[in-house]
Amino acid sequence: MALPPLVEPGPELTPERTARYARTTQLPGFGPVAQRRLRAARVLVVGAGGLGSAVLPLLASTGFGTIGIVDDDRVEPSNLPRQSIHTPSDVGRAKVESAAETVRALDDTIEVRLLAERLTSENAREILSGYDLVLDGSDNFPTRYLVDDAATLAGIPVVWGAVHQTGGQAGLSWAAQGPTYRDLFPVPPAPGSVASCAEAGALPSVCGVVGGLMVSQAILLVTGTGDPLLGRVVVHDGLRGTFRELAYERDPEAAPVTGLIDYDLFCGVTDTMSPAELHARLVAGEPHTLLDVREPWEADIVELPGSLLVPLGVIERDPEGVAARLPDGPLVIVCHHGIRAETARQLLDGAGVPGLVLAGGIEAWARDVDPTLPRY
Repeated sequence: MALPPLVEPGPELTPERTARYARTTQLPGFGPVAQRRLRAARVLVVGAGGLGSAVLPLLASTGFGTIGIVDDDRVEPSNLPRQSIHTPSDVGRAKVESAAETVRALDDTIEVRLLAERLTSENAREILSGYDLVLDGSDNFPTRYLVDDAATLAGIPVVWGAVHQTGGQAGLSWAAQGPTYRDLFPVPPAPGSVASCAEAGALPSVCGVVGGLMVSQAILLVTGTGDPLLGRVVVHDGLRGTFRELAYERDPEAAPVTGLIDYDLFCGVTDTMSPAELHARLVAGEPHTLLDVREPWEADIVELPGSLLVPLGVIERDPEGVAARLPDGPLVIVCHHGIRAETARQLLDGAGVPGLVLAGGIEAWARDVDPTLPRY
């Protein structure tokens, strides 16, 4: 079902712009007016990682006039295969700066807005204000629910994408017109049950496929053409080269979104310690046991001083045995981003040894406490 155009047309195209977009405006049902709507559209992209790298160049080359990019991360060498908007020379740079450079190289007339900060319940409503739609390429569930709720309160649509290993999904959430992300996923998965991209991996080409689907949805919404994915999800299997579609509807019993909440708490990420808190404990010389549950090859790249390396697989095989051999003292569990640490925390807690997870893992420690540490 086609929806009304999301954006009013901007000014008439200049001759140069008319020539530039000639192969788009000649499409049936499109035309110069649709291109003018794209030029007037203001789109916020959440995340300049794998999906953001696919989305941002397409938005720029398609002719979107205003592009906001929000991401607080920096480029790492392991990003480069799937985050193609960044180059080896960008390692260490803020991702928003690297991404903006690519966008401006494609079209220096685009208004690019950079927000090198983490999206939170405190700033999300302000950040989303002034945009017509959001493309969410975030890689964690707290941020996905936060973006969806903030967009619901703002009355704007969210085109979302997700990639996991060799597959991905794309959909549209818009409370004003149909079901939302919360109707599809009313309850987040248990902490630690879904590995992050850094831990599970991602096929680079799948990021391109899902990102392309997301930009197509943005074009349909802005111009009022086609049949957007409202109440439908496209699921892509990169190993089989297939696509399938799942339909869903509004949940009539769902509670209305009236404000933004603590999304870490909502997603069950509760037993954590921030890098700043751990740093203060270490400086003060307070007793602790720092348990690193990554693999040995990861510890060879970077590790926190005084940590005890016990890979998660060892804990999964014998949580009681590991718990019995841990030194006394408050337990803080560390991994790359925090997912494996949360799984270990639950296993050890069940074995009688409670602990806390270093929020954001060693990656957050390198970002917030010691930027000199290598990142992977």
